[in-house]
Amino acid sequence: MGTTAELNTMESSEDMFENKKDHRNPLVPLGALATAAVLCGGLYSFKQGKSHRSQLFMRARVVMQGATVALMVGTVYASGKQ
Repeated sequence: MGTTAELNTMESSEDMFENKKDHRNPLVPLGALATAAVLCGGLYSFKQGKSHRSQLFMRARVVMQGATVALMVGTVYASGKQ
């Protein structure tokens, strides 16, 4: 079994993760799903041979990824201010 120091370390790491859960942004998973949906749409268009439409989807994917990363950075920044 673990020593007292190991148990205290495990408890403090659990507290650390528990505190971080309070600051999660629910929009980040939605942004990730939207990015995945746009990516799938672009791949489907590419498979059908609609290259112009596929390019539009890929550009939209980049925008969605940027928005998702901005949400993640904003969440970290906002949680640091509190």
